[in-house]
Amino acid sequence: MPTLKEVEFYLTGLWLLFKQDPAGFSYLDLTDRGALRSFWSIVWSLPAILISFAWWRLLFLQGLPEGTGTGAVFFFRLALVEGANWLFPVILLGVLCWMIGIGEKFASMVVVANWLALPVSYAYGVLVLLMMFLPALAGLVAFLWLLLMVTLIAALFRIIRMIVGDQLLMVSTIIMVLLVPSMIIAELLERYLGVYPG
Repeated sequence: MPTLKEVEFYLTGLWLLFKQDPAGFSYLDLTDRGALRSFWSIVWSLPAILISFAWWRLLFLQGLPEGTGTGAVFFFRLALVEGANWLFPVILLGVLCWMIGIGEKFASMVVVANWLALPVSYAYGVLVLLMMFLPALAGLVAFLWLLLMVTLIAALFRIIRMIVGDQLLMVSTIIMVLLVPSMIIAELLERYLGVYPG
């Protein structure tokens, strides 16, 4: 598992790439091994993920009769949804890279996507805490969530373009593959597994 110092190193690399500084690549392990190790970002994101699970449970219980509870199965199902959110886009990205002949770039994009998800997870966790403890700020939180999504798209666009070059259609397609399917599969799985708030 990468140490905190390594994670800081990787995030520094992402920040440099966001600023269009190619030196950022030297901070990241863009090999196949680095791509596999980047999935440790899931473990580093666990505190933020658990906060979102707690909030989702509160939303879920609001649609049930008073006194109803949820057991460990509920959180296991949420974990399945979360796992699908991390893995499904990567699988689709692999298929896309193979189809358009840029398989050698796949590991680099996995590394970027996984480590970029770490700060996004914590930013989302902060928004969830605001919703839980200051529900009157729902409008502000919605705006901040939109701002977070725009920032994520901008960061992906700038960094992916540095990896694959100035092919805007390809860059846009890659970003859509990384973001859109996870939103769709999340809702479908939540409904199928019975953890979608009623």
